[in-house]
Amino acid sequence: MLANSKAFSGFSVDDPEAAKRFYGETLGLRIEDRDAGMFTLKLAGDRDTLVYPSPSHRPASYTALNFPVDDIEKAVDELTSQGVTFETYAGTEMATDDKGIFRKGGPLIAWFKDPAGNTLSVIEQ
Repeated sequence: MLANSKAFSGFSVDDPEAAKRFYGETLGLRIEDRDAGMFTLKLAGDRDTLVYPSPSHRPASYTALNFPVDDIEKAVDELTSQGVTFETYAGTEMATDDKGIFRKGGPLIAWFKDPAGNTLSVIEQ
């Protein structure tokens, strides 16, 4: 029934203007405004993601967006220069370097948060 539906994902934020600045200016993503404070992240590969305000927002308990990159060192350095802070999670301290790149147990990955506390990542392909 839904096999031909162009599905999209979405997540909430508590301050859509702060989120829009972060995604548009800090991360350099294309943004399309929608009604009622919502906006769409226009991602590569025609993978739109809806961002919507919620007065009862709680940060996602999962990684809301993963950004594949060719060179994680370069991506982390560029994001750090834009003011992004990378996260280290309990149990990963020994496998995470000073830049915040997790280097053990899968692809190289570094997690960070948007202004609403949603977790995002850059992950080396």
